[in-house]
Amino acid sequence: MFAAERRQLILEMVRANGAVSLRELARVVQTSEVTVRRDVRALEAEGLLDRRHGGAVLPGGFTRESGFPQKSHLATAEKTAIADLAAGLVEEGEAIVVGAGTTTQELARRLARVPGLTVVTNSLLVAQALAHANRVEVVMTGGTLRGSNYALVGSGAEQSLQGLRVSKAFLSGSGLTAERGLSTSNMLSASVDRALVQAAAEVVVLADHTKLGTDTMFQTVPTDVITRLVTDEPPANDDRAGMELQALADQGVQIAVAGANGAGASSGGEQAPARRASLPGPRRGMTLRSGAGLGEPTGPERGRVADLRRR
Repeated sequence: MFAAERRQLILEMVRANGAVSLRELARVVQTSEVTVRRDVRALEAEGLLDRRHGGAVLPGGFTRESGFPQKSHLATAEKTAIADLAAGLVEEGEAIVVGAGTTTQELARRLARVPGLTVVTNSLLVAQALAHANRVEVVMTGGTLRGSNYALVGSGAEQSLQGLRVSKAFLSGSGLTAERGLSTSNMLSASVDRALVQAAAEVVVLADHTKLGTDTMFQTVPTDVITRLVTDEPPANDDRAGMELQALADQGVQIAVAGANGAGASSGGEQAPARRASLPGPRRGMTLRSGAGLGEPTGPERGRVADLRRR
């Protein structure tokens, strides 16, 4: 494929999806990430897109939200590895909330094997993944259907969550930074996600490396409220994502890094051997690992069972 054809395809993918990782671009255009990075630099010089932490986004600072058809084809291996590892955090008989998103949908597929589980969700995709799980009780919120991501939003969804208390909330989003925490591009989705967080004693964010360092319009979970981040290991040359992980760890977020090859915790509770991720700069007590001992604190436990009603 000639450079001009390759760059046109890259541009079309970014325009269709809003944000695409270098890894995904390289897979689609069937070339190396080094070549794709060169193409992205050339397109950025023409003002057609912006480079952003291991990927490319539409120009203009904040990324827009992609619809489900586009998201479902992005970073699929990474989402699978993250879901495998996150499922190991859920115990038999727990009550949890699970937000909308393609990564949380992958998690839900693994939760179908956890007996005695109660899952509260505003996502039709999460509910569908658990529909035939005989040992899992699914509770749907009310609300208005938002077709682009098959989620229930609005005052009906938020009111149905009032008075609810569960052990953990599993959420995804459009971007994650140490400065603002988790964010999304849609105001209604952000509002429901905040209500889901308010119901939980612990907050677990599921975000692949392409979302690290990306900031979008509406904050859903401030950094100091995030208990754990489950992510995949950034490419070796993605220094910015590594620095963002370190900044999150420095603020007390417990971080688990899953391999894109599927290494990590299984939904049955068996976990792969610990694997440390290299981060630039000094480490301050937070161990990044995939697998063993994920349920144990990886640094000074700060007891952040947050009462978000004070915000």
